[in-house]
Amino acid sequence: MKTGEPLVDDDAVAPERLEREWTARLRRALTGKLPPEKLLPDTQPIYVASWIYVFGVLTLSALIVVAISGAILALEGPDWWHTSTAGHFVNSLHLWSVELFFFFMVVHLWGKFFMAAWRGKRAMTWITGVLAFLLSIGAAFTGYLSQQNFDSQWISTQAKDAMNATGIGAFFNVMNFGQMFMWHILLLPLLVVVVVGVHVLLVRYRGVVPPIGAVQKGHEARPWRGRVRPYDILKEATIAFVVVALLTLGLAVVFGSPDDPAVTIRQWSNADPVDFVQTAATELAGTSETATYGPPYNHGTGFVQHLGPISLQELAGVTQPINAAQDFVLSPLSMAASTTPGLRSALNAYEQATAHERAVWNAAFAKADTHLRVVGDRLVLPAGTYGPLPTLLGDLLSIARTGGLDAALESHSAFYGTNYTKPLMFLADGQYFADLGAQRHLLGTPQWGMTNETGNFSGQSWLWLYTFWYQVNPMASSANADVEVMAIMVVLTLGFALVPFIPGVRRIPEYVPLYRAIWRSYYRSLHGESSTQSTT
Repeated sequence: MKTGEPLVDDDAVAPERLEREWTARLRRALTGKLPPEKLLPDTQPIYVASWIYVFGVLTLSALIVVAISGAILALEGPDWWHTSTAGHFVNSLHLWSVELFFFFMVVHLWGKFFMAAWRGKRAMTWITGVLAFLLSIGAAFTGYLSQQNFDSQWISTQAKDAMNATGIGAFFNVMNFGQMFMWHILLLPLLVVVVVGVHVLLVRYRGVVPPIGAVQKGHEARPWRGRVRPYDILKEATIAFVVVALLTLGLAVVFGSPDDPAVTIRQWSNADPVDFVQTAATELAGTSETATYGPPYNHGTGFVQHLGPISLQELAGVTQPINAAQDFVLSPLSMAASTTPGLRSALNAYEQATAHERAVWNAAFAKADTHLRVVGDRLVLPAGTYGPLPTLLGDLLSIARTGGLDAALESHSAFYGTNYTKPLMFLADGQYFADLGAQRHLLGTPQWGMTNETGNFSGQSWLWLYTFWYQVNPMASSANADVEVMAIMVVLTLGFALVPFIPGVRRIPEYVPLYRAIWRSYYRSLHGESSTQSTT
């Protein structure tokens, strides 16, 4: 062999060997199913001439704006938009792009329903579209929970009951900011992008469904052999993106986005010390909502829900243990006992007392708490047998007013604390937090709860069907409303996703004349052709 002559392995390039290679097989499969003319078509069937088709590309454009604005927010960190004018503006872009995304997607989805878009072996195209919608709801929901403002606090304390009732709350803690933040910026967006990508590829692979009656039944999967029209997919996508970007920019400039500051225990204890002390007394007595709640916080039964004879909540068990008396009152007081005169002796008296003595003190305090007044950090009560409770609760009030209780109740990891379950549960037990929600029109009735946003901003309107069920009986008056509504939504969601396989339901579009409005130009052209033929 001459020097410099390339080495050639005849066996390595043998055609029969190439046929067996995984890479070659995958390339042939992809190019066979999605050749360039399918992946980037320059023509479309003549019937693709309705405004309803525009909403698909508008949805994708809005998703890109959502991703860009969300990436900027993530890069700058979760506090940036609270403290920076530029950050708040980017958050406004993110909010309105999400609102547009859902609007376009809902129109697109319902348009495809009335087009019976699952015909011709396109069932998976329909299912991936529905799945993308559901994943997007999860991504938006965790986004609201990740805001670290009053709205996110309110939504998380309201949403916990539905999550807990189904057992999901055992591992999906809506009051754990760190967990929700990671779901929002990483896991769910990744799933949305993957599912949307598969959906788009299926559309390109199967083609656009023909109008109802345009081809013989059972032949909808065959390639379209009729007339076509020019179609510049890249030009349409570019125009759609510019339109959505400008619309998002305009909405962000005109309306901005809400950001009511988060409520703290320090704020509560200073603004309404009587309510704070009364709530702390119920935590100590074991009569508060948190103390009696049940899984995933403790073994209480006060807020355990059942679906028939089964409690998914109890099956999931206690995964985020909270002892209200110990965690909210006694442990924070113990940490302050060494620097607070008289507190250690009061704590010892309470801890060494019998259960009967504690019950007497708690009952006496509960009976007198309507007459409670707070002067400075001193509790003023009618004469009674309260034991060390006035000292304990007065000192707890002092700690709370300095912000020490907020810090004590946050769950800390080795580096930073992001779990606000305990302070939020304590806040939600009091009347002060509920009153703030009422002032901001966030109560469940008649404002439909979580669909609202603070101020005059659009909220999670895409949850309307979920919140609707709480307004009707028997859910409106049921102790098991959360798990019942969730069960209804699971059934409806599965039904919507599996429409292509449900006899009768999948034929609904054929009997509703909306499809004729969608494809009116196509049907008119058929009428014109038939008129011409009959004239000749």
